[in-house]
Amino acid sequence: MRQRAQSRFPIVLAAVFTLFFTLLAVHPASREVWWAENIPVMAMFALLVVTYHRFRYSDTAYAMMAVWLFLHAIGGHYTFANVPFGFVTDLFGFSRNHFDRVAHFSVGFYAYPLAELLTRKRLAHPTVALLFGLTTIMAVACAYEIIEWGYAVLEGGEAGVEFLGSQGDVWDAQKDMLADTLGAVFALAVFRLRREFRDTRGAARPSQTGS
Repeated sequence: MRQRAQSRFPIVLAAVFTLFFTLLAVHPASREVWWAENIPVMAMFALLVVTYHRFRYSDTAYAMMAVWLFLHAIGGHYTFANVPFGFVTDLFGFSRNHFDRVAHFSVGFYAYPLAELLTRKRLAHPTVALLFGLTTIMAVACAYEIIEWGYAVLEGGEAGVEFLGSQGDVWDAQKDMLADTLGAVFALAVFRLRREFRDTRGAARPSQTGS
């Protein structure tokens, strides 16, 4: 029964996200910004749906990938600079809304499924898989900042400013990339610890059976 429930986890998670995304698609703060922010979300969700039967990630991997999908859907609805996040801003005495930093940190969680894919498919040594996950996230973070800059220049006006979301911070792009990288480090640490736990538990079973 527990295994059957676990096997349904990605499907239930996808259904919850679909409902959540649909609700937040209604009357966003800026429809232009909503499209710009949510095109990557829709593309990633579609990719996970299409590849589900070809390669099923672990429930942990799906959960970690879902964090970014949910956070980005919220940011697309309100625009990242205007997400109701004042309680955190006030609690820590921040001078800006840091919801976008949290979302960028969650981008790094995709290093987990990348490392999992390479490891389970035996496409790379575990150490190489970890490095690949980290460097891929760093490359994506850099590319996204370039795309943000390009969109802001081309779109201009309020929509461009809201999509860029720098909130007057001249080092916003660098801090966003750092948040992505730290999220990847965290995700890969979780991946490594879980892998070591599984290996240790698997090695312990024969001795327990024979005793």
